[in-house]
Amino acid sequence: MEFFNKAKAIRLHSHHNKYLVADDDEVTVRQSRNGSSMEARWFVEFVEGNTHLICLKSCHGKYLTASNEPFLLGMMGDKVLQMIPSSKNHSPIEWEPIGFRVKLRTRCGKFLRANGSTPPWRNSVTHGVPHRSATQDWLLWSVDVVDMLEYFLCGFILIGYLLLNKIRLTIGLIKWDIHILNSRI
Repeated sequence: MEFFNKAKAIRLHSHHNKYLVADDDEVTVRQSRNGSSMEARWFVEFVEGNTHLICLKSCHGKYLTASNEPFLLGMMGDKVLQMIPSSKNHSPIEWEPIGFRVKLRTRCGKFLRANGSTPPWRNSVTHGVPHRSATQDWLLWSVDVVDMLEYFLCGFILIGYLLLNKIRLTIGLIKWDIHILNSRI
């Protein structure tokens, strides 16, 4: 969760060495090797009244949404889409980050999953409950902070400034000590 506290925008990197991207059709969410595109950038918003939940907004202004629509009829896993919530029920766009290698859990207990294997699963993203130990890693995401919140950035700049001044002061004192030693010789 600490990744998200200071983040304004992130990239999510899957176990398959691909990034979570918002497709240009403004509906589909998939995986891509191109992590430098704007489609791989997700803006972090915190859920009011619950500091453990976040919403992720795509570059298209739509939210990462856990839908109830099956990815493939008769198969495990539901679609993950980009959507704007239509009602007061925002729970499909709320995600709980868990762990260091992050798992993103929905309010109903399902996890964001980066699918692998052959088409139509390849590069797809679904949410569900894992039933096989072989696919447990498909739930894990690495978080790259792409843009930091301004007050955290200001804090880092201030720390850098203070360290630089301390170094300058230390160098100045060393020069002064050398000057005094030279004058005594």
